Amino acid sequence: MKKHVVILAAAVLVVSIMAAYAATDALVGACIYKFDDTFMTGVRNAMRAEMERQGGELEIVDSQNRQPMQNDQVDAYISKGANALIVNPVDRTAAEPLMNKAKADGLPIVFINREPYAEVMNAYDKIWYVGAKAEESGTQSGQIIVDYFKAHPEADRNKDGKIQYIMIRGEQGHQDATLRTEYSTKAIKDGGFEIVELGNDTANWDKVQATDKMKGFISAVGVDAIEAVLANNDDMALGAIEALKAEGYNLGDASKYIPVVGVDATAPALEAMSKGEMLGTVLNDADNQGIAAVKVAVVAADGGEVTEQSIGYSITDGKYIWIPYRPVTVENYKEFMK
Repeated sequence: MKKHVVILAAAVLVVSIMAAYAATDALVGACIYKFDDTFMTGVRNAMRAEMERQGGELEIVDSQNRQPMQNDQVDAYISKGANALIVNPVDRTAAEPLMNKAKADGLPIVFINREPYAEVMNAYDKIWYVGAKAEESGTQSGQIIVDYFKAHPEADRNKDGKIQYIMIRGEQGHQDATLRTEYSTKAIKDGGFEIVELGNDTANWDKVQATDKMKGFISAVGVDAIEAVLANNDDMALGAIEALKAEGYNLGDASKYIPVVGVDATAPALEAMSKGEMLGTVLNDADNQGIAAVKVAVVAADGGEVTEQSIGYSITDGKYIWIPYRPVTVENYKEFMK
């Protein structure tokens, strides 16, 4: 009798394990604000890999940085019979109409990377957000500058006890750009340094725009006056570095080095760090953001309850999945290279 009980228990366990890993037949439609964003490319790749593991179907479209196009894409997914939506909105202020489209059809919708306003998140019971707290990345990027100047007093080139810096911001009105800018400078001041802003402008997360903006700052104040550069993402940090390299800086001569810090820990940024061109960055975990978004969408599409147990990630207020940032420095950057 005991033998039969053991066999039955083992069978139940096997069935439970198989159920946990059962393939989904969900169709998830995803919209990404633009495909040529380096960070979101990492998120897309992680989403595809996770859906392959899940056994479902994932369609991803490029919204080409045009909100009207994204609105039409969401309509098309709904008409096609998608079981859930994942949306990286072009404009976070346009999240409400997208939420209303999903709500009208009872479709789960997962927003990623660009956080809708709280009233939008509270207006529907099948809405989630996957992202990271931008203030963390700002604080960590500022701390990288603090640590560098404490270790390298010669970085204060004019010996005035202050850090003269350039700020290259992401997108006007984007919460990540606002918070990264605010908290990075706050961290430097909290670290005991006075700061002087020599230039501040948006480059829309774009490397080429950042190069042009940095060239303008150099022309306006002179490269020798700049002691640090903070950029809201790695693409813009790399753009700033291109402008510095054109002036003979950040090419290996220690006397001609200006510390530049970005955010995202993209492969090109890590490569620049390996060459000594870039001081540091902050890991914005594209892999886990992509994985979490798909897991939420699949569980919700299959009619399951989205919980920490069902998706493997902590959930705040039943709706928010926050993926933590990590500072990336010369001491640990190799850990993040793939």
